[in-house]
Amino acid sequence: MDSDYKFDSSFQVSPEVIDDFDNNGYIILRGFLSTDELKHIQTAIEHKDGVTKHAYENDDGGDRKTRMCLWGHPGNDVTGMLARCEKLVDTSEKLLGGEVYHYHTKLMMKEPYTGGQFVWHQDYGYWYKNGILFPDLLTAFIAIDKADKTNGCLQVLKGSHRCGRVDHILVGGQTGADLERVKQIKNVLPLLHVELQPGDALLFHSNLLHKSEANTSEFRRWAFLTAFCKRSNNPTLPHHHPFYTPLEKVPNKAILECTNITDLYEKDFLNPSDDNTIVYEQK
Repeated sequence: MDSDYKFDSSFQVSPEVIDDFDNNGYIILRGFLSTDELKHIQTAIEHKDGVTKHAYENDDGGDRKTRMCLWGHPGNDVTGMLARCEKLVDTSEKLLGGEVYHYHTKLMMKEPYTGGQFVWHQDYGYWYKNGILFPDLLTAFIAIDKADKTNGCLQVLKGSHRCGRVDHILVGGQTGADLERVKQIKNVLPLLHVELQPGDALLFHSNLLHKSEANTSEFRRWAFLTAFCKRSNNPTLPHHHPFYTPLEKVPNKAILECTNITDLYEKDFLNPSDDNTIVYEQK
């Protein structure tokens, strides 16, 4: 499958990888996190005094909800080391063609049976409203748990980022893409279910149309998502995410060497009442 790569010590962001990202709107990196890195991150995010203290619920417009927490700066804890590690930042900079900064990170938690759906949307459909003039952003979606069709994995319309920004409106408790336009795009572009093993990563363009179904299975689906914006694409309007802030990269080994789980200083967690693209319930 094109855009699908094994991530190991020999992986390079080659011209072929960049072409796949530019043409398809995404790349998949299998085994992006090692078994030990994944276990260490799981321990950190599951800690009762870790990032999930700041979780809230996102209404899917039906009878299900998805828990999430979101922060604007990476910080110095284990989750910050992941967002700042060279293999993630360097890959993102090569795909976007320039220096990037941390726009935000979020932990998405779809619990068994109750995890809500996310309607068709583009990330730039949200971020356009924040005074970001160009779609020069990407999101790194890192699977903490297995993601497949049974528990509501991501679906993407391959190449849809080349359609440009689609109008977005409030759909239920979410901001979603104009469904008539999505229907037209689905008639000409292939739909892909992005099935991931724990530790796999999907890096996708901010204009790629994507959605996910509700989790009706007995298994949870948690994912760690870091969004990067090009330095040259600094927002023009104050909003609930950061302006350009220099990103201090760390070596990959910092993920395992970091023991800080509960010191969340400087992460700047989102107060969901400041985000006009969602309907939420504070938890």
